[in-house]
Parts: sequence; structure tokens; C-alpha cells
Amino acid sequence: MIGRLRERARGENGAAVVEFVMIAALVMGLLLAVLQVAVYVHVRNVVAASAQEGARYAANADVDSGAGAPRTLEIVRSSLGGSTADGLRCESAEELDSTGLVLVVVECTGAVPALFGALGDLLPVNATGRSIKEGQ
Repeated sequence: MIGRLRERARGENGAAVVEFVMIAALVMGLLLAVLQVAVYVHVRNVVAASAQEGARYAANADVDSGAGAPRTLEIVRSSLGGSTADGLRCESAEELDSTGLVLVVVECTGAVPALFGALGDLLPVNATGRSIKEGQ
């Protein structure tokens, strides 16, 4: 009886190591996914706030409405770095709202860089900032 238990126990040598590797891979994958979501939300919020600030800047009475996009990219570059700013395309224009007010609109589109390089830029970012043009 004891001989059978010893034989059975010898067959499971190293099982804990294999189980640890499988569980560790799963936990690391989940950790990277959570970190990627956190990076995405942070970048999206910074780009949205930058677009709003760019629209507010371009809405000033003595500033051209087209200055909102470069201002937005400047803010993103100082906040997130050049690689993220280079991946964004921002446009600034004027539009009329339903009440006849002139709005300065800054729209930015791009993608968030992935933590795992093989995924590429899969997560799109779209942000729009609007502000009423002064002096109208």
C-alpha cells in the first residue's frame, strides 16, 4: 500500500511548477489588460481636455480660430509626449449652432499606443472641444 502511494507521489513531481507557470501567465495577461485600459482612459481624457482647452484658446477675440488645433497638439505633446501627439490629427474650424452662435470646434482623432507592441494601435481616440467665439 505504501509503495503504491510513493509511486503515485513520484508521478506528480514538478506539477506545482507547471501549475505556477500557467497561472502566472494568466495573471500577467490580466495585469497587462488592466494596465492597457488604464492607459487608454488616461490618454482619452487628456486628449479630450486638450481639445477643450484648444477650443477655448481659439475662441478668444484676438486669436484666429485655426489656432486651436496647434494649441491642442502642443498641450498633448507636453502632457503625454511626442509619440502620442504625432499619432493625433487635429482640426480646428468655426461652425454655427442652432441658436446662431459661432462656435470654435477642435476635433482630434488618432489611436492609443498599445503596451503590447504586437497589437499595434488598435484603440481609437476621438475627442471634440467646442467654445463660443468671443466678439460675435
